[in-house]
Amino acid sequence: MNFALKNLPERTQKPRQYGLTMVMDKGMGIEGIKDFLSVAAPYVDVVKLGFGTSHVTANLREKIEVYQKHNIPVYFGGTLFEAFLIRGQFDDYVSMIQDYGLQFVEVSDGSIIIPHAEKCGYIEKLTRYAKVLSEVGSKDATNIMPPYKWIELMKAELEAGSSYVIAEAREAGNVGIYRDSGEVRQGLVQEILTQIPAERIIWEAPQKSQQVYFLELLGANVNLGNLAPAEVIPLESMRVGLRGDTFHLYLGKKDKTTAEEI
Repeated sequence: MNFALKNLPERTQKPRQYGLTMVMDKGMGIEGIKDFLSVAAPYVDVVKLGFGTSHVTANLREKIEVYQKHNIPVYFGGTLFEAFLIRGQFDDYVSMIQDYGLQFVEVSDGSIIIPHAEKCGYIEKLTRYAKVLSEVGSKDATNIMPPYKWIELMKAELEAGSSYVIAEAREAGNVGIYRDSGEVRQGLVQEILTQIPAERIIWEAPQKSQQVYFLELLGANVNLGNLAPAEVIPLESMRVGLRGDTFHLYLGKKDKTTAEEI
């Protein structure tokens, strides 16, 4: 931090186990990544190359190396995992993540139907090669699961070896734990938290209002995902109460004096 300010919440330090910011890279160029990391690297914990973009991105190895030189792990979006799986190429997928030296992998079933026991089997197999992030929830807005089902799936996937479970929202934040308007399904979220440790959940929250909700609910060190690169610095400011949306979260009563009273 550049200034001495009182009453800021304590942030976990990298390499963080919780308080993570997961960034979605949907096709940034190498020079753009270098520019982005020159100001935001301390606040980026892991980068997802969204959906299947890694398959069509030029200079992919060089791009991954830029992130890794900043000690930021990269993984390919769960849609790519599903694309390999539906084509009967799971072994090719394993070879590919080893070839690219990935430290994380994502296992999801948002676009295809995978029997859950089978999905847990893939999680267990992939833990031999990388840390697994498993995504729970469908990309189909009409597929609304009851809270008990979310809890059941998350528990099973953590038991199978997932380091974290990701609560699905898509890149737009309008499915899964959100209504199509982007509004948080608050009852769902709060029921999940009765059974699943907050430190083991990454909440996809691409919209500012969604980020504010989770910061108010769980504090500065909540795990948030699907952040656009340009939103990382604004989010970190918001985490520590230096944006209007969270300005008063960490101030004591005597610190909330108005300018007129000073």
